[in-house]
Amino acid sequence: QVQLVESGGGLVQPGGSLRLSCAAPGFTFNNYAMYWVRQAPGKGLEWVSSINGRASGYMPNYADSVKGRFTISRDDAENTLYLQMSSLKPDDTAVYYCARGCNIYATGSLKCTYRGQGTQVTVSS
Repeated sequence: QVQLVESGGGLVQPGGSLRLSCAAPGFTFNNYAMYWVRQAPGKGLEWVSSINGRASGYMPNYADSVKGRFTISRDDAENTLYLQMSSLKPDDTAVYYCARGCNIYATGSLKCTYRGQGTQVTVSS
């Protein structure tokens, strides 16, 4: 059974940093690409970052909106995914989800086969 459990969200001032974690027991973690996606109030689900599995060399990718500020990483021994967020902006305020099996469709919609319960990140002074 796939479980994804996020933690590490909170309230932070603009320019601050947070580190999100996602515990992922229940499947062979290193076989899968993993994703961070987010949903801001009143908006749809947005892809933030992803990292390939071991067979694909752990290649990271980032949305333009977070490139240079966020860093995705994974610890396959601990079945854990991370997102280090720096230089946070109010526009980063959202519920952040750890996910697996995500696809972005031609319509622009994002759907993920598995998603955790999410962790709230609020960037405000």
